[in-house]
Amino acid sequence: MTSFRRRGRIDRSRLSHRHSSSADNQWAEDLGDDLDYEVEELHEKPRPRGKGIYLLPNAFTTAALFCGFFAIVNAMNHQFEMAAIAIFASLVLDGMDGRVARMTNTQSAFGEQYDSLADMVSFGVAPALVAYEWALKDLGKWGWLAAFTYCAGAALRLARFNVNTGVVDKKFFQGLPSPAAGALMAGFIWLADDNKIPVRDTAIPWVTFFIAVYAGLTMVSNARFYSGKALDVRYRVPFGVMVLMILTFVLISSNPPLTLFGLFVVYSISGYVIWAWERLSGKRFS
Repeated sequence: MTSFRRRGRIDRSRLSHRHSSSADNQWAEDLGDDLDYEVEELHEKPRPRGKGIYLLPNAFTTAALFCGFFAIVNAMNHQFEMAAIAIFASLVLDGMDGRVARMTNTQSAFGEQYDSLADMVSFGVAPALVAYEWALKDLGKWGWLAAFTYCAGAALRLARFNVNTGVVDKKFFQGLPSPAAGALMAGFIWLADDNKIPVRDTAIPWVTFFIAVYAGLTMVSNARFYSGKALDVRYRVPFGVMVLMILTFVLISSNPPLTLFGLFVVYSISGYVIWAWERLSGKRFS
Protein backbone atom coordinates (compact mmCIF):
# COMPACT_ATOMS: atom_id res chain seq x y z
CA MET A 1 0.00 0.00 0.00
CA THR A 2 1.43 3.42 -1.02
CA SER A 3 0.32 6.72 0.58
CA PHE A 4 1.40 10.34 0.34
CA ARG A 5 0.23 13.76 1.60
CA ARG A 6 -0.42 16.84 -0.53
CA ARG A 7 -0.58 20.34 1.04
CA GLY A 8 -1.83 23.58 -0.51
CA ARG A 9 -3.77 26.81 0.01
CA ILE A 10 -7.21 27.90 -1.12
CA ASP A 11 -7.77 31.53 -2.16
CA ARG A 12 -10.83 33.00 -0.39
CA SER A 13 -11.68 35.23 -3.33
CA ARG A 14 -11.91 32.25 -5.70
CA LEU A 15 -13.99 30.39 -3.18
CA SER A 16 -16.30 33.39 -2.79
CA HIS A 17 -16.82 33.71 -6.57
CA ARG A 18 -17.57 30.05 -6.93
CA HIS A 19 -20.39 30.15 -4.39
CA SER A 20 -22.99 32.71 -5.44
CA SER A 21 -25.27 32.55 -2.42
CA SER A 22 -24.78 34.89 0.54
CA ALA A 23 -24.64 31.98 2.94
CA ASP A 24 -21.68 30.53 1.05
CA ASN A 25 -19.89 33.89 0.99
CA GLN A 26 -20.35 34.29 4.72
CA TRP A 27 -18.91 30.77 5.17
CA ALA A 28 -15.81 31.77 3.18
CA GLU A 29 -15.30 35.02 5.17
CA ASP A 30 -15.54 33.19 8.45
CA LEU A 31 -12.80 30.83 7.39
CA GLY A 32 -10.29 33.60 6.73
CA ASP A 33 -8.21 34.81 3.84
CA ASP A 34 -6.52 31.58 3.05
CA LEU A 35 -7.29 27.99 3.90
CA ASP A 36 -4.84 25.22 4.52
CA TYR A 37 -5.94 21.85 3.40
CA GLU A 38 -4.35 18.45 3.56
CA VAL A 39 -5.23 15.50 1.39
CA GLU A 40 -4.01 12.00 1.91
CA GLU A 41 -4.18 9.79 -1.14
CA LEU A 42 -3.91 6.05 -0.82
CA HIS A 43 -3.00 3.70 -3.64
CA GLU A 44 -3.94 0.13 -2.84
CA LYS A 45 -2.50 -2.80 -4.72
CA PRO A 46 -5.09 -5.32 -5.93
CA ARG A 47 -5.35 -8.29 -3.62
CA PRO A 48 -4.25 -11.60 -5.11
CA ARG A 49 -7.06 -14.04 -5.76
CA GLY A 50 -7.38 -16.92 -3.39
CA LYS A 51 -5.79 -20.16 -4.50
CA GLY A 52 -7.87 -22.49 -2.35
CA ILE A 53 -9.58 -25.62 -3.64
CA TYR A 54 -12.98 -27.09 -2.97
CA LEU A 55 -12.71 -29.74 -0.29
CA LEU A 56 -15.77 -31.95 -0.81
CA PRO A 57 -15.40 -33.11 -4.46
CA ASN A 58 -11.61 -33.34 -4.21
CA ALA A 59 -11.95 -35.49 -1.09
CA PHE A 60 -13.89 -38.06 -3.15
CA THR A 61 -11.22 -37.88 -5.87
CA THR A 62 -8.49 -38.45 -3.29
CA ALA A 63 -10.36 -41.44 -1.91
CA ALA A 64 -10.67 -42.88 -5.43
CA LEU A 65 -6.95 -42.35 -5.98
CA PHE A 66 -6.21 -44.11 -2.71
CA CYS A 67 -8.29 -47.13 -3.77
CA GLY A 68 -6.35 -47.36 -7.03
CA PHE A 69 -3.04 -47.25 -5.18
CA PHE A 70 -4.37 -49.76 -2.66
CA ALA A 71 -5.22 -52.12 -5.53
CA ILE A 72 -1.63 -52.00 -6.76
CA VAL A 73 -0.26 -52.71 -3.30
CA ASN A 74 -2.59 -55.69 -2.87
CA ALA A 75 -1.60 -57.07 -6.27
CA MET A 76 2.05 -56.92 -5.22
CA ASN A 77 1.08 -58.93 -2.13
CA HIS A 78 -0.90 -61.41 -4.29
CA GLN A 79 -4.22 -60.34 -2.76
CA PHE A 80 -5.97 -60.17 -6.13
CA GLU A 81 -9.56 -60.36 -4.91
CA MET A 82 -8.97 -57.38 -2.61
CA ALA A 83 -7.26 -55.55 -5.47
CA ALA A 84 -10.27 -56.05 -7.73
CA ILE A 85 -12.65 -54.88 -5.01
CA ALA A 86 -10.51 -51.77 -4.51
CA ILE A 87 -10.85 -50.91 -8.22
CA PHE A 88 -14.64 -51.20 -7.96
CA ALA A 89 -14.58 -48.99 -4.87
CA SER A 90 -12.60 -46.43 -6.85
CA LEU A 91 -15.26 -46.65 -9.58
CA VAL A 92 -18.00 -45.73 -7.11
CA LEU A 93 -16.02 -42.84 -5.63
CA ASP A 94 -15.08 -41.53 -9.07
CA GLY A 95 -18.74 -41.44 -10.05
CA MET A 96 -19.59 -39.47 -6.92
CA ASP A 97 -17.03 -36.68 -7.10
CA GLY A 98 -18.34 -35.25 -10.36
CA ARG A 99 -21.97 -35.37 -9.30
CA VAL A 100 -21.16 -33.83 -5.91
CA ALA A 101 -19.28 -31.01 -7.65
CA ARG A 102 -22.22 -30.31 -9.97
CA MET A 103 -24.83 -30.52 -7.21
CA THR A 104 -22.88 -28.19 -4.89
CA ASN A 105 -21.69 -25.92 -7.73
CA THR A 106 -18.04 -26.50 -6.81
CA GLN A 107 -16.63 -27.35 -10.25
CA SER A 108 -13.13 -26.08 -10.94
CA ALA A 109 -10.34 -26.53 -13.47
CA PHE A 110 -8.15 -27.93 -10.71
CA GLY A 111 -10.77 -30.56 -9.89
CA GLU A 112 -11.02 -31.63 -13.53
CA GLN A 113 -7.27 -32.11 -13.88
CA TYR A 114 -6.97 -33.83 -10.52
CA ASP A 115 -9.78 -36.20 -11.43
CA SER A 116 -8.06 -37.13 -14.72
CA LEU A 117 -4.79 -37.87 -12.95
CA ALA A 118 -6.57 -39.98 -10.35
CA ASP A 119 -8.42 -41.87 -13.11
CA MET A 120 -5.13 -42.63 -14.83
CA VAL A 121 -3.85 -44.31 -11.67
CA SER A 122 -7.08 -46.05 -10.64
CA PHE A 123 -8.33 -47.17 -14.07
CA GLY A 124 -5.21 -47.07 -16.20
CA VAL A 125 -2.16 -48.15 -14.24
CA ALA A 126 -3.83 -50.18 -11.49
CA PRO A 127 -5.86 -52.61 -13.69
CA ALA A 128 -2.89 -53.12 -16.01
CA LEU A 129 -0.48 -53.93 -13.17
CA VAL A 130 -2.99 -56.11 -11.32
CA ALA A 131 -3.74 -58.08 -14.49
CA TYR A 132 -0.05 -58.45 -15.31
CA GLU A 133 0.87 -59.63 -11.83
CA TRP A 134 -2.12 -61.97 -11.75
CA ALA A 135 -1.89 -63.77 -15.12
CA LEU A 136 -0.29 -61.81 -17.94
CA LYS A 137 3.27 -62.28 -16.72
CA ASP A 138 2.93 -65.99 -17.59
CA LEU A 139 2.79 -64.98 -21.28
CA GLY A 140 6.20 -63.31 -21.26
CA LYS A 141 6.54 -60.33 -23.57
CA TRP A 142 2.99 -60.80 -24.89
CA GLY A 143 1.73 -60.29 -21.36
CA TRP A 144 3.41 -56.98 -20.72
CA LEU A 145 2.55 -55.80 -24.24
CA ALA A 146 -1.13 -56.45 -23.51
CA ALA A 147 -0.85 -54.63 -20.19
CA PHE A 148 0.87 -51.69 -21.86
CA THR A 149 -1.75 -51.59 -24.62
CA TYR A 150 -4.43 -51.23 -21.98
CA CYS A 151 -2.45 -48.59 -20.02
CA ALA A 152 -1.68 -46.54 -23.14
CA GLY A 153 -5.31 -46.77 -24.26
CA ALA A 154 -6.45 -45.37 -20.92
CA ALA A 155 -3.97 -42.47 -21.15
CA LEU A 156 -5.06 -41.61 -24.70
CA ARG A 157 -8.72 -41.92 -23.73
CA LEU A 158 -8.36 -39.49 -20.83
CA ALA A 159 -6.33 -37.01 -22.90
CA ARG A 160 -8.92 -37.03 -25.68
CA PHE A 161 -11.73 -36.63 -23.16
CA ASN A 162 -10.07 -33.53 -21.65
CA VAL A 163 -9.70 -31.74 -24.99
CA ASN A 164 -13.13 -32.76 -26.33
CA THR A 165 -15.20 -31.91 -23.25
CA GLY A 166 -17.06 -29.05 -24.92
CA VAL A 167 -17.34 -30.71 -28.34
CA VAL A 168 -18.87 -34.18 -27.99
CA ASP A 169 -22.45 -34.99 -27.00
CA LYS A 170 -22.70 -35.19 -23.21
CA LYS A 171 -25.17 -38.07 -23.44
CA PHE A 172 -22.50 -40.34 -24.90
CA PHE A 173 -18.82 -41.05 -24.34
CA GLN A 174 -16.49 -41.27 -27.31
CA GLY A 175 -14.86 -44.61 -26.71
CA LEU A 176 -15.21 -46.88 -23.70
CA PRO A 177 -14.74 -44.78 -20.53
CA SER A 178 -11.70 -45.75 -18.48
CA PRO A 179 -13.68 -46.55 -15.28
CA ALA A 180 -15.78 -49.09 -17.21
CA ALA A 181 -12.64 -50.57 -18.78
CA GLY A 182 -11.03 -50.89 -15.36
CA ALA A 183 -14.17 -52.50 -13.98
CA LEU A 184 -14.19 -54.97 -16.88
CA MET A 185 -10.63 -56.03 -16.06
CA ALA A 186 -11.24 -56.12 -12.32
CA GLY A 187 -14.51 -58.03 -12.74
CA PHE A 188 -12.84 -60.83 -14.66
CA ILE A 189 -9.96 -61.04 -12.19
CA TRP A 190 -12.36 -61.13 -9.26
CA LEU A 191 -14.56 -63.73 -10.95
CA ALA A 192 -11.73 -66.01 -12.05
CA ASP A 193 -9.81 -65.69 -8.79
CA ASP A 194 -12.98 -66.70 -6.97
CA ASN A 195 -13.19 -69.88 -9.14
CA LYS A 196 -16.63 -68.93 -10.46
CA ILE A 197 -15.87 -69.02 -14.17
CA PRO A 198 -15.67 -72.18 -16.31
CA VAL A 199 -12.24 -71.47 -17.82
CA ARG A 200 -9.23 -73.74 -17.55
CA ASP A 201 -6.22 -72.39 -15.73
CA THR A 202 -4.10 -72.61 -18.85
CA ALA A 203 -6.58 -70.46 -20.79
CA ILE A 204 -6.96 -67.71 -18.17
CA PRO A 205 -3.81 -65.76 -19.23
CA TRP A 206 -4.97 -65.67 -22.87
CA VAL A 207 -8.50 -64.61 -21.89
CA THR A 208 -6.96 -61.85 -19.80
CA PHE A 209 -4.80 -60.94 -22.79
CA PHE A 210 -7.88 -60.62 -25.00
CA ILE A 211 -9.80 -58.53 -22.45
CA ALA A 212 -6.84 -56.17 -21.89
CA VAL A 213 -6.30 -55.59 -25.61
CA TYR A 214 -10.04 -55.27 -26.30
CA ALA A 215 -10.52 -52.76 -23.49
CA GLY A 216 -7.43 -50.75 -24.48
CA LEU A 217 -8.44 -50.48 -28.14
CA THR A 218 -12.11 -49.81 -27.34
CA MET A 219 -11.13 -46.89 -25.14
CA VAL A 220 -9.57 -45.13 -28.15
CA SER A 221 -12.28 -46.14 -30.61
CA ASN A 222 -14.99 -43.81 -31.93
CA ALA A 223 -17.81 -46.05 -30.69
CA ARG A 224 -20.35 -44.16 -28.57
CA PHE A 225 -21.22 -45.38 -25.09
CA TYR A 226 -24.12 -44.05 -23.06
CA SER A 227 -22.81 -41.74 -20.33
CA GLY A 228 -25.78 -41.54 -17.98
CA LYS A 229 -25.21 -37.81 -17.46
CA ALA A 230 -28.68 -37.09 -18.80
CA LEU A 231 -30.16 -38.69 -15.69
CA ASP A 232 -30.88 -36.09 -13.02
CA VAL A 233 -31.52 -37.44 -9.52
CA ARG A 234 -33.36 -34.25 -8.58
CA TYR A 235 -36.32 -35.03 -10.84
CA ARG A 236 -38.95 -37.73 -10.77
CA VAL A 237 -38.50 -41.02 -12.62
CA PRO A 238 -40.98 -43.77 -13.52
CA PHE A 239 -41.75 -46.31 -10.81
CA GLY A 240 -40.21 -49.06 -12.91
CA VAL A 241 -36.78 -47.45 -12.56
CA MET A 242 -36.91 -47.97 -8.80
CA VAL A 243 -37.92 -51.61 -9.27
CA LEU A 244 -35.01 -52.08 -11.67
CA MET A 245 -32.61 -50.59 -9.15
CA ILE A 246 -33.87 -52.94 -6.44
CA LEU A 247 -33.38 -55.96 -8.72
CA THR A 248 -29.88 -54.78 -9.58
CA PHE A 249 -28.94 -54.51 -5.92
CA VAL A 250 -30.35 -57.97 -5.25
CA LEU A 251 -28.33 -59.49 -8.09
CA ILE A 252 -25.14 -57.75 -7.03
CA SER A 253 -25.52 -58.81 -3.41
CA SER A 254 -26.26 -62.43 -4.37
CA ASN A 255 -23.16 -62.84 -6.53
CA PRO A 256 -21.09 -59.64 -6.79
CA PRO A 257 -18.26 -60.78 -9.12
CA LEU A 258 -20.52 -62.53 -11.62
CA THR A 259 -23.13 -59.76 -11.72
CA LEU A 260 -20.66 -56.89 -11.97
CA PHE A 261 -18.59 -58.59 -14.65
CA GLY A 262 -21.74 -59.40 -16.64
CA LEU A 263 -22.97 -55.81 -16.42
CA PHE A 264 -19.71 -54.36 -17.68
CA VAL A 265 -19.40 -56.95 -20.44
CA VAL A 266 -22.81 -55.82 -21.71
CA TYR A 267 -21.81 -52.16 -21.40
CA SER A 268 -18.44 -52.70 -23.12
CA ILE A 269 -20.14 -54.08 -26.23
CA SER A 270 -23.07 -51.63 -26.20
CA GLY A 271 -21.06 -49.03 -28.11
CA TYR A 272 -20.49 -51.39 -31.00
CA VAL A 273 -24.17 -52.37 -30.95
CA ILE A 274 -25.10 -48.69 -31.26
CA TRP A 275 -22.56 -48.26 -34.06
CA ALA A 276 -23.95 -51.26 -35.96
CA TRP A 277 -27.55 -50.07 -35.52
CA GLU A 278 -26.67 -46.61 -36.86
CA ARG A 279 -24.91 -48.13 -39.88
CA LEU A 280 -27.79 -50.46 -40.71
CA SER A 281 -30.63 -48.03 -40.08
CA GLY A 282 -28.93 -44.86 -41.28
CA LYS A 283 -30.27 -42.98 -38.27
CA ARG A 284 -28.49 -41.30 -35.38
CA PHE A 285 -29.05 -43.04 -32.07
CA SER A 286 -29.98 -40.55 -29.35
